[in-house]
Amino acid sequence: MSTDSNIKPIIEIKDLHKSYGSNHVLDGFHLNLMEGENLVVMGKSGSGKSVMIKCLIGLEQIDSGSILIMGKDMNNISREDLDEIRTEVGFLFQGSALYDSMSVRENLEFPLRRHTKKFGVIEDTTPLVLEALRNVGLENTMDLMPNELSGGMKRRVALARTLILQPKIILYDEPTTGLDPITSKEIIMLMKNIQKKYKTSSIIITHDIDCARVIANRMILLIDGVNYAEGTYTELAASKDPKIEAFFK
Repeated sequence: MSTDSNIKPIIEIKDLHKSYGSNHVLDGFHLNLMEGENLVVMGKSGSGKSVMIKCLIGLEQIDSGSILIMGKDMNNISREDLDEIRTEVGFLFQGSALYDSMSVRENLEFPLRRHTKKFGVIEDTTPLVLEALRNVGLENTMDLMPNELSGGMKRRVALARTLILQPKIILYDEPTTGLDPITSKEIIMLMKNIQKKYKTSSIIITHDIDCARVIANRMILLIDGVNYAEGTYTELAASKDPKIEAFFK
């Protein structure tokens, strides 16, 4: 990953504040995501990791601060620009969030039907669906229903649905939560392979230290609503700060 100071971040969050009543969840949080980078954000339960992601994609209104995605100010953006950005930002939900009433094929076709501006009207979606499923090793599941899939398979199909729009950015919310250790490792390696194949830039929200160790180019520790510490896994793991050490025990 280049460290050229002239390269602009693909995502830039500055002085982000978000409160719920007297609970200051984010209290001046900041981050930069560089192109082609896997950035892991770690924090304890309730630290604001998922809130930050929801603010990033517009599911939560921020109190103050700024969020830039691909140079666009998310606080002051036209509907047209917002729709365009949403085709470039893929999101893997913690619970997979597949539509139970739709087959695997229909789940993957849904974003294609919704975002026709990017690809136009596609008469035959089969090649795109197959390619996306092949990327996650599930090309034989196209006609299955979500209730016929294991938890790990659901997570892979959800990842395939994210990939089908060929996004530049992928946001992962606890991608290994609820999975057994072997399946977790498979998902982590898929994420690495996707970054390599598609040159994606990713923010990975996780509390899984093994996931962070394998996937992170850089890490941020979210503590007390702020970017408390930042660096590579090796750099942070060597810290003698008790708050940082707690993540690596």
